[in-house]
Amino acid sequence: MKVLVIGAGNMGLTYAEGMAQSPFLNKRNLMIHDVSAEKIEALDKLPHFDAYADVKDCVPQADVIFLAVKPFHTEDLFGKIKDLVNDSQIIVSLMAGITIETIQNGLGISKVVRTMPNLPAKVGKGVTSFTESKEVSRVELIMVRNLLDTTGSSIHVNTEEFINASTGISGSGPAYIFYFMQSMLEAALKMGFSKNDSRVLVTKTFEGAVAIFNESDLSPETWMDRVASKGGTTRAALDSMDDNNVKELIKDAAYAAFNRATELGK
Repeated sequence: MKVLVIGAGNMGLTYAEGMAQSPFLNKRNLMIHDVSAEKIEALDKLPHFDAYADVKDCVPQADVIFLAVKPFHTEDLFGKIKDLVNDSQIIVSLMAGITIETIQNGLGISKVVRTMPNLPAKVGKGVTSFTESKEVSRVELIMVRNLLDTTGSSIHVNTEEFINASTGISGSGPAYIFYFMQSMLEAALKMGFSKNDSRVLVTKTFEGAVAIFNESDLSPETWMDRVASKGGTTRAALDSMDDNNVKELIKDAAYAAFNRATELGK
């Protein structure tokens, strides 16, 4: 199986690294293309990549092509590769908001898998939701899923609406966590902790809370009740969040991302 990644930005390179070091390529190098000559020169020095400056030299060779460019580069990319692709190839899109139909029409092909990746894929902790066009066979879908899983976990969804919804939860979600972390860091600094101590306090609190949650079947609400005793410090903090409608604001933020992903698809 020959795999090509088009776009060596943060997400494209993350998936390229994960797949290139997996057993699924049958000891073949992963092909990668980018418009940056500097990136191509650097990537070509790595033993697990075959880097290409010209799409004409790599697109026709590929069995699976990952599209990892920014959505606003889509039209330009389609213009460059439409005459190079064929209907036996599987196109896997990492592009936010670009629909399967848009990709099929733009490239004149039928086999498309649309995904929504997220940033923790960079450290092997990503979650990628994906769905496919009807022309993709079950065997082909399993093959793609194995490739996606090289960066963490994957979730198959039945419709593209769930891809847009995933954008609001997992795709954009890490930024919500960072937003919360930044707020806690600023509070710790204001309380007088050093920058280093603030970082340790906040990051280890997040890591510990996630670890405890993953080791049980208890809901977040149950854990909050266990931590927060009546009249105590944690209850004071949670009451403050409830009084300020924080839960609803977070939901609104998730729906804002979901709605924007839907708009991009139009």
